[in-house]
Amino acid sequence: MPVLPQRSLAECRADFPILQREVRPGVPLVYLDSTATAQKPAAVIDAMDRYYRLSNANVHRGIHTLAEEATALYEAARDRVQAFINAGSRKDVIFTRNASESINLVALTWGRRTIKSGDVIVLTEMEHHSNLVPWQMLAAETGARLEFIRVTDQGELDLEQYAQLLRLEPKLVALTHMSNVLGTINPVTEIARQAHAAGAVVLVDGAQSVPHFAVDVQTLGVDFLAFSGHKMCGPTGIGVLWGRPALLEAMPPLLGGGDMIKRVYLREFKVADRPYKFEAGTPAIAEAVGLGAAVDYLQSVGLDAIAAHEQELIAYALERLEEVPGVKVYGPSAAKKGGVAAFTLDGVHPHDVAQVLDRDGIAVRAGHHCAMPLHDRFELPATTRASFYLYNTPAEVDKLVAGLYKVKQLFG
Repeated sequence: MPVLPQRSLAECRADFPILQREVRPGVPLVYLDSTATAQKPAAVIDAMDRYYRLSNANVHRGIHTLAEEATALYEAARDRVQAFINAGSRKDVIFTRNASESINLVALTWGRRTIKSGDVIVLTEMEHHSNLVPWQMLAAETGARLEFIRVTDQGELDLEQYAQLLRLEPKLVALTHMSNVLGTINPVTEIARQAHAAGAVVLVDGAQSVPHFAVDVQTLGVDFLAFSGHKMCGPTGIGVLWGRPALLEAMPPLLGGGDMIKRVYLREFKVADRPYKFEAGTPAIAEAVGLGAAVDYLQSVGLDAIAAHEQELIAYALERLEEVPGVKVYGPSAAKKGGVAAFTLDGVHPHDVAQVLDRDGIAVRAGHHCAMPLHDRFELPATTRASFYLYNTPAEVDKLVAGLYKVKQLFG
């Protein structure tokens, strides 16, 4: 059984209250849907509870004790995130609601100011809708042209075709670090190096990478990184945008009010310094506190240990899934992917697979996983997806496989 340093796997699972739940009497929860949202350790739940019980107040402007405590907790979370991704400055860490809002923020500020009619934006066929639709909207508004890096039959990006697209001198290359369907981990550092040589800015959707392995923005070599708190053991309602200082400085604020101002007159205003010029209104204070606690928790376990644990799990899962007649798993080999296995079962709709598995307490996701074009690429209406995180076990993989045999038996 894979072992995480400082905590055995059993001890790690004990940190997550929901994993002790039975979904029905005698049916324990087998949670295999962390790609959609991760479960929360008690440390995160307790941190948010303490904030609401002891320090609840608005931030940045009050001088009373609670306001100063709340401000310190909120800004300490920013410092934790800065260290977590090795950002050069806390000023470059912007709190948003989620990765989707982070990407939209870039599209609606940097994009509107930079992208003109005829400019090329390069995306990939494996993107989550949140890294497609904002650029589609921007292209419709500006007259820009969208081009796409193809996905091979093995579930990897066609880098030879990417090199051809760079001859078009794109203004932006935006891609996912890790596919939420195929699990493919893309060679972002090399992709960014080539993009910069062609004069492009690079945005990376890190929603599926930052929670699962160490991401260092200094070595990654990109210009923007977006990710969400709820996928990394933190709460919903909090996300992060990291950007290079020069780009953030040149970007206008998206929303008006609250912390984004330095001075307001009747007919004009002066914008606050970054990151606050992008954080209008009362922020998600408790959620930021929870995110800071999630960062502490993940670091206490160790990102390298989490990645190694998931690598063992996905290798075992792919091996076991291959045993089931009629199962086809999509994406590359275990060595090139994270803990995600999207699959089909001959003759059974993915929704039916998920519903039958749920009878045994096995929580998987079925559908297009907010990646319709990728499913179109493989000529699939939907897939069933099992995804793994630091708290999952080989025994849960075995339960998944046993459940699939029950599905086959039920549907003949």
